Amino acid sequence: MNQAMNCDWIAPYYRWFEYLGFGGELERRRYRFLAQARPAHRVLVLGDGDGRFLARLAEEIPGAEIDSIEASERMRELARSRSGRCSDHARVNHLLGDARQFPLAAGRYDLVATHFFLDCFDARECPQVIERIATAAAPRARWLISEFRQAPNGWRGLWSRAWIGSLYGFFRVVTGLRTRALVDHHPILARCGFRLVCQETSRFGLLASELWIKVEALVFTGTSETA
Repeated sequence: MNQAMNCDWIAPYYRWFEYLGFGGELERRRYRFLAQARPAHRVLVLGDGDGRFLARLAEEIPGAEIDSIEASERMRELARSRSGRCSDHARVNHLLGDARQFPLAAGRYDLVATHFFLDCFDARECPQVIERIATAAAPRARWLISEFRQAPNGWRGLWSRAWIGSLYGFFRVVTGLRTRALVDHHPILARCGFRLVCQETSRFGLLASELWIKVEALVFTGTSETA
């Protein structure tokens, strides 16, 4: 098993690195399908980082019990501070642990959120992590995902490949991340009983927001793209 990346050093500055590279677009990706995630009662959030999405989630879904699992102690403390202001809206449990090993109760969660999280795992670990999460999801659970995406062809493909290579290089230096390439999570989620309900891409296909549901049949599919 690869050693987990260590985000403690970058934690206080992560928000500004994100804005420097993408402005507010990563936040827009995280929030894109949050309205469609309501209602929810038990929520699992993995690798939210400094807690901006967690705070918004606590406000948007009042009364929910949220388990937030974070591998970085400093990121967890930032998230605790930020989401603590929303304690009247939802109960948030800030848990420290590695998603590859942290015990998850089967069928517990009706909503899962993983934003810019699955891209931290290589081709061997990504299926294992997704399968663990899928087992913890209840029937008809929804799964919010935001990720980087490799455009297939032409100048968009070259452009996205350059961005993704640069990002992996940066995080390899500052966090020790060993993963070097994106893993396509779509077929893995499909094998685990999830279906893609809707998706939206931006930055010429480099960024994507997705909403999945744990069902046997696909009810609706919508796609859109913004530059």
